Amino acid sequence: MSFLQQQKLTEFKSNTQSNPIVRRRSKLAFKVEEQIRLAVDSTYRPTKIVWNRDIDGNQHKVEQPKRMRCWWTEHTDGGVQLTVRYGSKPLELGKGKTAIALNSKEEVEPTLRNLKLAVLSGEFDTILTQQVGITKPLPK
Repeated sequence: MSFLQQQKLTEFKSNTQSNPIVRRRSKLAFKVEEQIRLAVDSTYRPTKIVWNRDIDGNQHKVEQPKRMRCWWTEHTDGGVQLTVRYGSKPLELGKGKTAIALNSKEEVEPTLRNLKLAVLSGEFDTILTQQVGITKPLPK
């Protein structure tokens, strides 16, 4: 008996109608993961591939570091404020509150890890839906 005769075959149906909430959730989780890497290693820079022209006009691909901003700011008293950003805008975590107050920079990484778990479990779905809006199309 051949391999294909042993398998249950079906017609492939592409999942083109992906849920926008799930896409936003995974996008935010990916960005939180980048911030975790940045908190652990301050020299971390993700890279992107861009097309450049040389002097002769020939195009070639070049790998460049992406510009990244930290989501946290340190204050002179040692305290840290951590914002959660979706795109370029900070998310409103509570009414009029856009930052998480931390006692020191050492708390940034564990807080970001817990934040990622909260994002993946769906705790930020209502915040994303309210602030970003469900009607805007997301780039794939």
